[in-house]
Amino acid sequence: MSGKGADSSRRCGWAESELAVAYHDHEWGVPVHDDRLLFEFLILEGAQAGLSWETILKKRDRYREVFDGFDPCKVARYDPRKIKNLLGDPGIVRNRLKVASAVSNAVAFLAVQGEFGSFDAYIWRFVEGGPIKNKWRSLKDIPAKTAVSDAMSKDLKKRGFRFVGSTICYAFMQAVGMVNDHEVGCFRYGQVV
Repeated sequence: MSGKGADSSRRCGWAESELAVAYHDHEWGVPVHDDRLLFEFLILEGAQAGLSWETILKKRDRYREVFDGFDPCKVARYDPRKIKNLLGDPGIVRNRLKVASAVSNAVAFLAVQGEFGSFDAYIWRFVEGGPIKNKWRSLKDIPAKTAVSDAMSKDLKKRGFRFVGSTICYAFMQAVGMVNDHEVGCFRYGQVV
């Protein structure tokens, strides 16, 4: 599928496949304030490291199924047997470090919720509570990381999170709408607050 839809609306250059178009049009860049969904994106962005987002989108439903709907309370209790079962599941990224980090990140996530009342209250502090609206003209203008994602990465690591480098944090920020990185010519740019 091309970057143009049936209504000839222009999309961001990366939204080319049917799956990517649906994700772009309905989710990417929309501000998320639900802790469960924030946890899901945190885990999926970590799983994506070194892979394409398209790969993760294709595996997303299976991730939701085997990671108990991304309930951090349940994921934090995963034992070695559960981790072994996950590593045998071809429906997810079977990387031992990534799967183990999902469990340790769930523990860290719960600690942040305890300290701040919600992960939402903690994470949105990095952008002063509201999205940063960028004005990128094309995909090549969009940075892989920023000073804000650097600060977020550093703080998350200090709190025990793993697979949260600055590039992963910036992709997370884009996904959950902490930044509006839709290209200015994209039909979603003005729709996403």
